[in-house]
Amino acid sequence: MQPGAGAQTAPSPAAAAAPRALTVIRDYVTLTKPTVQSLLLLTTVTTMYVAGSPSVQLILLTCLGGALSAGGAGAINHAVDRDIDRTMKRTADRPVASGRVSPGAAIGFGCILGALSFLLLATQVNLPAAALSLSGLFGYVFVYTLWLKRSTPQNIVIGGAAGAVPPLVAWAAVTGGLSGMAFYLFAIVFFWTPPHFWALSLLMKEDYEAARIPMLPVVAGEDETRRQIMLYTVLLYAVTQLPFCAGGLGAAYLVPSMVLGAAFIGFSYMLLRTKDRRWALRTYLFSLLYLALLFVSMAIAAHV
Repeated sequence: MQPGAGAQTAPSPAAAAAPRALTVIRDYVTLTKPTVQSLLLLTTVTTMYVAGSPSVQLILLTCLGGALSAGGAGAINHAVDRDIDRTMKRTADRPVASGRVSPGAAIGFGCILGALSFLLLATQVNLPAAALSLSGLFGYVFVYTLWLKRSTPQNIVIGGAAGAVPPLVAWAAVTGGLSGMAFYLFAIVFFWTPPHFWALSLLMKEDYEAARIPMLPVVAGEDETRRQIMLYTVLLYAVTQLPFCAGGLGAAYLVPSMVLGAAFIGFSYMLLRTKDRRWALRTYLFSLLYLALLFVSMAIAAHV
């Protein structure tokens, strides 16, 4: 038997560093909230096709700028909300809440992403798109995260305006400015946000209560939250008819908007009538599909 046979060989420094590097990369990607961004980018791309016939290069640059801006806002949100995240089961393992990334590093990362977004959009797309994207970042960080989230049950209603900015950025990227149609698309996302998020908050009520966040189910109760979901879903249906009524989109949009709207109202009605949390999950999941299909139908109708 050779000397040292059977002894375990210590891993090389490079081999030991590789998993740590992957963990760091994964954590910084997590800071940007990539799952949230996917729907924002879909509304961006489809709105660009509603606004005109953008080049592939313009779409890619606009989406990259939007992703950097949203990612920067998400990273700063992780740092600011670290105390809340530690008390909630679904967020306790987030990079900053768990201590793997420091709050200062997350804020610095977010500011860098936001600055890169503005520079990219201002130099490669246009200044209005850059300014609107920056306003979305500021709205999410300062209006929603730092102010509304911890102070009022209307946090997601008012703060939802930040999440409705991508269609404005997309429209400005293609046309260089804004029009009535752009604001209709903004309004659709704005009115979609409360029923979408409140359905999720019904499932997370105990977490929000433990974190002392005044989400609607915590402050007003589950029954009132279900009524508000129903109300906003009906309002959303009315708002989605504006692009057709204003003559911007034809029957190719009207039919799917009516079908999707009726289905969303149906989900909200079942949630209201049954008071079953399983319908909260179904309503939340359908709301994601609803917005995606609605915006895709707009893009198709604009070029029929």
